[in-house]
Amino acid sequence: MSIEKQVDPSRRGLLVATAAAGGVVGLGTAGTLVSTFQPSERAKAAGAPVEVDITTLQPGEMRTVEWRGKPVWILKRTPEMVASLKKTDAEVADPDSARNPDEFTPEYCINEHRSIKPEILVAVGICTHLGCSPSTKFTPGPQPSLPDNWEGGFLCPCHGSTFDMAGRVFKNKPAPDNLVVPRHMYLGDNKIVIGKDEKGEA
Repeated sequence: MSIEKQVDPSRRGLLVATAAAGGVVGLGTAGTLVSTFQPSERAKAAGAPVEVDITTLQPGEMRTVEWRGKPVWILKRTPEMVASLKKTDAEVADPDSARNPDEFTPEYCINEHRSIKPEILVAVGICTHLGCSPSTKFTPGPQPSLPDNWEGGFLCPCHGSTFDMAGRVFKNKPAPDNLVVPRHMYLGDNKIVIGKDEKGEA
């Protein structure tokens, strides 16, 4: 013969409340455990490398992608754009990208065109003066806010700094340095990884 233990009705509510509270604590703990597997804010801020397929990028066309919260330009320069760099050598402040190369130009891009492939420029689209984003001014010739012998490049709308088709800053402008070329590499002929190269992630 079994004997059932009666629960005092006045205490039944207490048991339900205790069980519910335990469930909430359990869920809270589970949430904490799950959150430890999520990327940290620091990791998110650092940003993972970005792969970009440039198969459809046409000569004279520029694509902008985001990496670490910054706009990164990928420009497929025409032969004329590449040739213009010889003409601007004497007019830019740092033609050989010699200033702070660790910060502005990877060693494999320290050349006249500041790129791995002469026709493809990869640059962070942020002016080195106060962080504005320059506008594209690819058409050569006289234009408002540009010299009469303009060969094409970029104009910062905030304070008038100008950059040539390799992102090299012209002399006597507010921007102190060339545009940043991020570390990058090619995966085949038409895929670029921004933020990573043979040495690892940036």
